[in-house]
Amino acid sequence: MVSKFTSTALAALAVATAAPAQANDLRETLAADMPELMELYRDLHANPELSFEEHETAAKLAARMRALGFEVTEGVGRTGVVSVMRNGDGPTVLLRADMDGLPVVEQTGLPYASTQTATPASGVTTGVMHACGHDTHMAGFIGAARLLVDHKDQWQGTLVMVLQPAEEIGLGALAMLDDGLYTKFPKPDYALAFHDAAAPAPAGTIGYTPGYALANVDSVDITVKGIGGHGAYPHTTVDPVVLASAIVMKLQTVVSRSSSPLDPAVITVGSFHAGAKHNIISDEAKLQLTVRSYSDESRQLLLDGIRRVARGEAITAGLPETLMPEITVEDPYTPSTFNDPDFSESIAAGFRQRFGDERVMEWPAVMGGEDFSQFRRAAPEDVKSMIFWISGTPQPLLDRLEEDGTPLPSLHSPFWAPDAEKVIATGAEALASAAIRLMPNEGS
Repeated sequence: MVSKFTSTALAALAVATAAPAQANDLRETLAADMPELMELYRDLHANPELSFEEHETAAKLAARMRALGFEVTEGVGRTGVVSVMRNGDGPTVLLRADMDGLPVVEQTGLPYASTQTATPASGVTTGVMHACGHDTHMAGFIGAARLLVDHKDQWQGTLVMVLQPAEEIGLGALAMLDDGLYTKFPKPDYALAFHDAAAPAPAGTIGYTPGYALANVDSVDITVKGIGGHGAYPHTTVDPVVLASAIVMKLQTVVSRSSSPLDPAVITVGSFHAGAKHNIISDEAKLQLTVRSYSDESRQLLLDGIRRVARGEAITAGLPETLMPEITVEDPYTPSTFNDPDFSESIAAGFRQRFGDERVMEWPAVMGGEDFSQFRRAAPEDVKSMIFWISGTPQPLLDRLEEDGTPLPSLHSPFWAPDAEKVIATGAEALASAAIRLMPNEGS
């Protein structure tokens, strides 16, 4: 059931967005903080850590939160950090930033580019980079925390600030929840986060999506069995390469013919491995799939369709029951991110008032995944949540896109170098101002 504070806070939010904005006190405070926040950003960028390895990152950020007066608990969900500040009666607002980098060799040419290396679970030593912009998220998070402490007289309630590990592998939010995030710490009425974006919009532009914003992400492995033999005598075999190829092609009909064209869905075969020599028909082929959907019903339809196609093609190939394909769906998976529509529109209205209509716009949903979804999914009747985007695209890249169509580097690209100052400043102000509107101090 929604907290008793929900209706009160939303009503206050509506009043706040209709009234003139408070003086640019947050922006003035933030301007003074930006040199230090940019120094923090450069340090985080130069020293990324992989998922569940964010030990130094967590420690340095936890120290900053303690210095601001928060009650800080480290090691939540392995390397997560939870910081709590109680400031009288009122709603509980959770603000979240993710901490992990990616196994990517940086090629931005930045003077503070990462030279870190690590060996992830794959066993292959690689460079490590904040190629998804989590360094801007963390710096903006610290900026928001400082603003909320400096303007503590403007809000009342409980602030829960979460530094989450392992977003890139979709396991960090669940790990923190399993470790008692909603039982050992105040359970939120609202949860907010932002993500930088490689978008065709000026840096500092805020994008939001009511409803489904990001997709369910499933990883599916299919082991296709066969009967191996000599490549010169294929009639004595059941070729798993041919069978797996048929499965790959037929899988596309699950989307085009089983799924509604009005319900976005993706089945991509990202890996196909079989055999070891030119003239040997192997007895096995392996496929790796990524499957994207929005609703639970759509997800189930796609997974059932994959199983049906794989089995049906194996039967058509003449394989006995003992050699049916083996299908494994990775668990846990990353569930789709749903922004509560009314809540999102209310937050966006506040952003428009503060930043102007030209800097706040509704963007279409994407098929990427984000485990911020878990914070709402753990208590959908209690927690209203929203994740929004902040464009980090530097102006020179936008100019080249317009002039000659040069494509923008995407998130996870070794060339992604956002306009960090604009992302951090916008993110800090947006998070802090939204929290203040959700936890208004009635006496201020």
